[in-house]
Amino acid sequence: MIIQRPLPYLADSQPYFETVRPLGHAVFLDSGRPKCPWGRYDIIAAAPVERLELNADTPDAFAQLERLYSKYKTDHKEMEDLPFQGGIIGHFSYDLGRSIEKMPTLAEHFSALPDMRVGMYLWAIVTDHKTQTTRLVADAQVDATLLTTLEALLADTAPNAAKAESDPFTLTRPFSANLSAPEYKDKLAQVNELIHAGDCYQVNFAQRFDSQFTGDPWHAYKALREVAPTPYSAFIDSDHSPILSLSPEQFLEVKMQQVTTKPIKGTRPRSDSPEEDQRLKQALVDSVKDRAENLMIVDLLRNDLSKVCTHNSVKVPKLFSIESYANVHHKVSTVTGTLSPQHTPISLLAHCFPGGSITGAPKIRAMEIIESLEPHRRTIYCGSIGYISLCGRMDTSITIRTLLCEDDHIYCWAGGGIVADSVNEMEYEETFDKVNNLLNCLHATLPKETPH
Repeated sequence: MIIQRPLPYLADSQPYFETVRPLGHAVFLDSGRPKCPWGRYDIIAAAPVERLELNADTPDAFAQLERLYSKYKTDHKEMEDLPFQGGIIGHFSYDLGRSIEKMPTLAEHFSALPDMRVGMYLWAIVTDHKTQTTRLVADAQVDATLLTTLEALLADTAPNAAKAESDPFTLTRPFSANLSAPEYKDKLAQVNELIHAGDCYQVNFAQRFDSQFTGDPWHAYKALREVAPTPYSAFIDSDHSPILSLSPEQFLEVKMQQVTTKPIKGTRPRSDSPEEDQRLKQALVDSVKDRAENLMIVDLLRNDLSKVCTHNSVKVPKLFSIESYANVHHKVSTVTGTLSPQHTPISLLAHCFPGGSITGAPKIRAMEIIESLEPHRRTIYCGSIGYISLCGRMDTSITIRTLLCEDDHIYCWAGGGIVADSVNEMEYEETFDKVNNLLNCLHATLPKETPH
């Protein structure tokens, strides 16, 4: 049974998150509203009844996730307008792929972030921006006293913009990349040689940016979501390694047994000039290179989905659509299928992880090349954040445009798909097109005398 209690609707759900954040292990799956036109739901939760933290050397990581899910699952009925009815929320790092495929160990493992960190959340605040409603949703397993306390807490503070009482976020030095421009282009030349030698068709290669900070990362996230409103944003709170994600990309959705994935391949920067902006958008539409790059990943994801979907159900209803965000235009395709009865959303996640749009093709060889050329492991970058509801519904992102705070360091990544006709200079500049709005936003917090 699901308990639903109405709450005041807020066009911006931040105050709800700030209200429940002190309860611990708070999560904010953020649609990017009110500025982002694409997203629909915000899901906010805290105080999980159970947590699971695993690293990639755990051979049965996804089996343990399945056991956690099964432990709390009861007779939940899926509802069209209620995506989350209690369930698992958390992150899955890119390196969790090592629990599925045997990979070389070459890149530096610099982070203590678990490769999987999830909680079982039996209550949540769910905002539907389409219907302009907000509900406190709770599983019947939630203690009645706790539910009453939550209702009082949210009813008292929700109509007012709650002010987080914590130190402001400040960078103490500018971001720096882990590869110089010549080093990055040399790595791309190595990828190009491997492509022409027939090792692979495409490799998603990235660089990492690093800075240091003081204060509360939540304040950084609030600033970032203003300049980069995206439909798969998220703030995953933690005492040691909070995650700030401003992702525009969906990984896997399961709704009424229908599976959807929306890979992004192909990017152009935005311009303040309407004429130039339209020219850049049209250039992306017309680009033969970007179409080929996108189609390679669509074929890879069709193959991944076919392993867990019913025969002949995998389709491509949208190919090469254009979506425009604050700083870039993206080329996006949609692949769908029907989940086989013998599979669950978790087995779907395991069979498709990590997402093909951020590895390359063929997937395993591309991952081996990434491991040999990128200096540091990706951790949360190019992994996934999302929920697996106890009703069987799932929605997850690809964690591009994502930052990790650990100790006093903050990390951000950017990359792109390299194919046979890639131009190294353009690929290098594209990484900055993707994250400059994030880095510049945080650079604004530097002390005024610090050059950047």
